[in-house]
Amino acid sequence: MNKVFLTLVALLMTVMSANAFIDSYTISRDKLPEEAREMLDEHFPKAKVSMIKVDRHLLKKTDYDVRLTNGTKIEFTNKGKWTSVDCGKRSLPADLVPKAISRYVSKNYSDAKIVRICKRNAGYDVGISGNLTLRFNLLGQFKKILNAEEIEEEEEAEAASQDMETASVESIL
Repeated sequence: MNKVFLTLVALLMTVMSANAFIDSYTISRDKLPEEAREMLDEHFPKAKVSMIKVDRHLLKKTDYDVRLTNGTKIEFTNKGKWTSVDCGKRSLPADLVPKAISRYVSKNYSDAKIVRICKRNAGYDVGISGNLTLRFNLLGQFKKILNAEEIEEEEEAEAASQDMETASVESIL
């Protein structure tokens, strides 16, 4: 009896953990948290959703990658707060960029426009036309210009830490 019970519990845990890593795709805005829908309605009222990828993680909560038909890419947390917005070559909606950052960019890069922003724990990374990425603290004070190698290294480090989390969970199961 104990073996059957343990086998069923192990099978159930395996199925649940497998479902936790399965991403789903949709175009329905209803799948997004309310705050994410409100942000889309406010800042991108005319743009239509071309795809929503619902990322499910075992230890981390679900997050959402949204692609609009105009090419804009937006990432949201499980609660619907945006973490990054990439408008490609078009300007970001001005309301998404903190005023101190907007002032700095317009003063020091008058011909450039802000096309990308990413919220970080310690501030913001802002992409401007001309493939330049600037780092600011939470108060909007300029910290440094990031080169492509630094950005790539940070992305690799983040991916490696996610892989380690996944491996540790799999070893527990």
